[in-house]
Amino acid sequence: MMASSISSSSPRTVEEIFKDYSARRTALVRALTYDVDEFYSLCDPEKENLCLYGHPNESWEVALPAEEVPPELPEPALGINFARDGMKRKDWLSLVAVHSDCWLLSVAFYFGARLNRNERKRLFSLINDLPTLFEVVTERKPIKDKPTMDSGSKSKNSTKRSIDGPTRSTPKPFEDNYGEEEDEHSETLCGSCGGNYSADEFWICCDICERWFHGKCVKITPAKAENIKQYKCPSCSSKRSRQ
Repeated sequence: MMASSISSSSPRTVEEIFKDYSARRTALVRALTYDVDEFYSLCDPEKENLCLYGHPNESWEVALPAEEVPPELPEPALGINFARDGMKRKDWLSLVAVHSDCWLLSVAFYFGARLNRNERKRLFSLINDLPTLFEVVTERKPIKDKPTMDSGSKSKNSTKRSIDGPTRSTPKPFEDNYGEEEDEHSETLCGSCGGNYSADEFWICCDICERWFHGKCVKITPAKAENIKQYKCPSCSSKRSRQ
C-alpha cells in the first residue's frame, strides 16, 4: 500500500517534490510567524500528544498523530505541546522549528525514494537555497557560501567558519534570487569584544551559537582552526561543562 502510494499519486519528479516541500514549508512558516499566537494557543499542554502538520495546499494544522502504523508519510515530532509551558516562548518555537525542518526533509526524501543520486543532489540543492524554518524563527542571518580570494587562507567549513572573516548576508536575501546583496559584513560584531569586522583580521564562528569572534579574542589562530572539527566558543564550552 505504501509503495503504491509513492508510485501513483505522490510527487515523483524533483520539481514535483520540491513544489510539495515549498508548499508545506510555507504553511509551517505561517504557523510559526504570522499565525504564531493561534498556533501557540492550540498547543495546550493539557491535551494529548500533538503534532504540527504543513499541507501541500499551504495550510497548517495542529492535530493528533496518524493512527495508521506505519503512517503513510513520515510523522512530525510528537508531543510538541508538552514542552510549551516549560520553556521560554522563543526557545520553544525554535525547538518546534528545528523538528519541523527535519520533518520537511524526511517527507521530501520519502517521496524521493526512487530518485537517482544526481536527482537527490539537485533536490537538496533546491531545498538548501531556502532559509530553514529555524533561521526564519530565530531571525538568524544565513551565511553565504563564498570562496575566499586569498590563496594563503582557506575556509575549514565555508558555511560556519572562515579564515578570512565572516561571510554573512542580510536577513532577507539568502542567495542571489532573494534580492540584492547589501554589505555582507557591516553588522558583524565580535561576540567577545563587540568590535566590528575587519577584513585583515582572522575570525572564527562558533558552531553552537553561530556567533563570530576575533581569533585573538578567543585565542584561536588560523593554524589551530584548521584542526578543529567543531569550534565551541568559551561561553558555549562552559555551558556544556555545567550540564
